[in-house]
Amino acid sequence: MELPEAAEAMAVPSTDSDALTLSAPAPKASADVLVPQACATCGAAPAANGGALATTAAAPSFVYAIGTIEPRFPRPDVEKEFAQAVGRSETAGLSDLQAVRDVLSQRQNRYLARQLCWVMTIEGLETYILLPRDPADLDLLIDALRPEPSPMDLDCVIGVRGPIAPAELCNGLMVPLVVFDQVYSFDRESLIAAIPRPEKFTEEAFSLAAVELFDRIMQMTDNAGNTDEQRTLNYCALRYQAIYATTADAFARDESLSAVDVQPEPLSETRSIVDVIFSYTNRNTDVTEKFSVRVDVTGEFPFLVRKMSPYYDR
Repeated sequence: MELPEAAEAMAVPSTDSDALTLSAPAPKASADVLVPQACATCGAAPAANGGALATTAAAPSFVYAIGTIEPRFPRPDVEKEFAQAVGRSETAGLSDLQAVRDVLSQRQNRYLARQLCWVMTIEGLETYILLPRDPADLDLLIDALRPEPSPMDLDCVIGVRGPIAPAELCNGLMVPLVVFDQVYSFDRESLIAAIPRPEKFTEEAFSLAAVELFDRIMQMTDNAGNTDEQRTLNYCALRYQAIYATTADAFARDESLSAVDVQPEPLSETRSIVDVIFSYTNRNTDVTEKFSVRVDVTGEFPFLVRKMSPYYDR
């Protein structure tokens, strides 16, 4: 089944039967790089928007967040300039959001996209102001504006968290800045449809299990995607298909998903390694069995250390 356009860059099966590979459009080459490259390991972040983001601490704080992206006007002059650009464009029959996307997609209006504040909201709360490491990645922000938006639309941002934005940067909004390296825009339905379904499950049964698990992860309290535990959860939700197959198996055994816990691996002293533990309780006997997956979140891009396997309390 062909994925909708908005989800084509999201989740596709990889050669690893247990992993989902996210593929984002390759950034276009840019001859006039306006934002200097930063060191992903030393924590030096690029200056942007008049030097709003300076060098961060030696140990960078990584972000792997899932929410929604929307543009904001930082100053009245930018809003008036944007209104003039809309007036010069053919926007008859378009909704307000469609008109905004149409205007920003025009090459001659790219300067406006650079002037806007791009804000990520999570669970309805303004959480981050996004800055592209490469100006060519403005396309990823513009693509996050869907022609036909839905409450199920989501965006994943992977990058480095910086300081709190100064009040003058985004019309008084003071939230952390994030210099992003990747943005994936998708909707929940397309994500679930892209997860390879084991042959022993019907499409309906597997989809119901996958939706319940994904929603449980998304609704976990205060998941801003900026701690090792939160980044691990979000990585598993988007990149590791085995958690969905395991949950579907548990439902087939008349077990319920009773808990999703995250805890650091105490034996690892040199790297940040986290276990995600899924608890399934039999609806008749109340017996609980647990499975866990282990993920390394030392760097900006998490990766799998140990596949889903039975877990025993220590």
